[in-house]
This record gives sequence, C-alpha cells and structure tokens, in this order.
Amino acid sequence: MDLRSGHCFWPINSGLIQSYPSLAGDLDCDVLVIGAGITGALIADYLTQKKVKVVVLDRRDVASGSTSASTAMLQYEIDTHLQDLIIRIGKEPAERAYLLCSDAIDKLADMTKDLPDCGFKRYSSFYFASSEDDVAALEAEYQARKEAGFDLELWRQEDISSRFNFSAPCGLYSRQGAQVDPFRLAHALLGRASKAGAQIFDRSEVSEIDQAQDGVVARTAEGHQVRAQKVVFACGYEAQSWLQQKVVDLNSTFALITEPVSDFSGWHEQCLLWESARPYTYMRTTTDNRILIGGEDEPYKNSKLRDKALPKKCEALSKKLAELMPAIEFQVAYSWAGTFGETKDGLAYIGETQEFPNAYFALGYGGNGITYSVTAAQIIADLYLGKTNADADLFRFGR
Repeated sequence: MDLRSGHCFWPINSGLIQSYPSLAGDLDCDVLVIGAGITGALIADYLTQKKVKVVVLDRRDVASGSTSASTAMLQYEIDTHLQDLIIRIGKEPAERAYLLCSDAIDKLADMTKDLPDCGFKRYSSFYFASSEDDVAALEAEYQARKEAGFDLELWRQEDISSRFNFSAPCGLYSRQGAQVDPFRLAHALLGRASKAGAQIFDRSEVSEIDQAQDGVVARTAEGHQVRAQKVVFACGYEAQSWLQQKVVDLNSTFALITEPVSDFSGWHEQCLLWESARPYTYMRTTTDNRILIGGEDEPYKNSKLRDKALPKKCEALSKKLAELMPAIEFQVAYSWAGTFGETKDGLAYIGETQEFPNAYFALGYGGNGITYSVTAAQIIADLYLGKTNADADLFRFGR
C-alpha cells in the first residue's frame, strides 16, 4: 500500500539519519517485529531491554511509511469521547483507556531523556467546540473527565477570545499533552535497540509466514527466512492484509507545514489545538517555530484519488489556518497526504488473535497511534515473557 505522498516534513528536515541493510541471509531470533516505524521501534527497543533477541524487518526504509507522515500530537484524549466510550465499554475500562494514554506521555518524556534530541516537548492542549451544537457534548465530556481525575478546565467564549485570535462557544483546556518528531524518535529507538543487540533490516518485505513447531518462519520476497518464536505485526494499516477479521476503516488525511514564523500572537501557550467537528482539524508547532496543521479527512478509496486531492486539501487547510490565526503571517513550506485507520470504538487492537497463532498485533489506530504504541510495547513484552497484563483485555481482538 502507498501509505503517503507529497513532501513529508520530518524526513526532509532530518535527512538520512541511519541506514540499515536488507536481509541477506537466514536468521533465528526470539521475536520478529514486522514494521520499522514508530510502533515497531518502540516494541523492538522495549523487548531488547528485556534481553529478548529481536529481528526487525520493514519493506521500506526505516520510518518512511506512516511514521514520516504523522503529525505526532501526543494527547491523552481518544478520538471517541470518554462519555461515549463509557457507554460502549463501561466506566472503569473507558477511564483506564484514557489514563493509559496519559501515562504514555509521561513514559515518553522519561524515555526521550536518554535518547538523542527527538523534538519531544510538553504542551498544553485545547479542544474547542466547532459550533453551538457541540456545547452540551463538551460540557458532558468535561464532567466525565473530571470524575476520572483529569486536570482540565472548561473555558467559555470570553475565556477563549481573551487567549486566542479565534472565538468558540466553549472548549476544554488540558495541561497534559506533548509533541515529538516521530521520524527522529523512531530512528533513536531503533538505534538504541541495535546497539543492545537487535538486528534491523529495511527494504526486506515479508511475503509469507508459515507456522512451525516452535514458532513461525517468515520468508522474504528475496527468498531469505527468519525463524522466530513469535512474530509482532507493527506495520500499521497494512497489517489488515494478514487478518480475516476487519478491524479498521481506512481514511485519507492531509497536512501542511509552514516556513518558520516569527510571532505566535493569539495562540495561547502554542498549545495543541483540535476541534469537535468530525472530521476535525488539528494544529501544533515545531521546535523551529513552524506551524503544522492537518485534517480534511475523507474515506480512503485509492492512493491516486488521495494524491489528486492534495492541492485542494492544502488550500482548505491554509484557509483554515488563516481563519484561526489571522495575526500570524505564514507561508506553506510542504504538504502531504497519508492513509490512516480508525476503529469503531477508537481503541487500539493489541495482542493475540486465534486466527493467527504465535503472533501479536500492535495496531494503534486513530489519533493516538504513538501513545497506544507505548502501551502495546508493555503489553506485548508481558505476554511474551508470560506475565499477566491487566490492560491486555481492554485492547483484545473480538471485543
């Protein structure tokens, strides 16, 4: 699948951080991770720290799929409102899902302290009502999150107008949030895993996986094989091709990034911004003072139609940015399109499924892909090591 197109900023900005060879022979390992994006990198790093012998394969260059197209806003908020998730799965598990995303931000903060600079920085977050019709839902969401123990404030129109260049009927201000450069983070994690013994190969496409007496045998398109006790599918939306059960709906999304701007007047704390409309527009800044805005999502049909729509979508996003931040002068530097998935409840799929023995899946769909992947690394490591993980049931297949 052609996961993205256009000019994704992260790899352009950082260049070739580290190159890895393609698989040129047969290997044995404990765990084979398929996918060398941010999800595979987090899992490989975590397993390697647990002294697990890991091999990572990716059909592309490292971190050049969905990771390079990610806008990497790190929020505890899930695309499904907490109040709606409570109705779907119950109060305790719904609150736990939100808490895990919040904890993942803290874990990433600790993790990045020991890594090369990955552009990680904590920011507040503001989720605003796109129209009066959404006010009641945001008020109910405020109550649900307060009951769950989250530190947030309900801002009214006058509060918003005094802090931003735009106005909205109401909004939820949260102090827990962050952002990162996903391309550099993936490379940093894989680099650390490699130094600790993980073997990483890109441009090595897995074409077939067979069950063996003691695990699995994965064969590449070039005819090489990797024998492993377990395989982890960390290849995002392409993992659906290995499953009969449909767990994801694909969408096309679009983003642009500006040249560096000199002034952020009317943007309170340069906080992460997103709105209640669906599909929603979202915004963040970067460490070199650029603005990144994304959205304009639509159902995915094929990559040609997605890419054809990019100029028009870029124009719409540029107009939206000008409306929200009229005091900020900007020029568009790069724009791109990507494919992403969403589940019916907004939760990831993590763990085992009966239809594929000796395999774990780490499918962190939606707007919380990176934070879900932090949780996935913990769950999968525990499952492999034979430890009980109480959160595994929350993200199980067949729920």
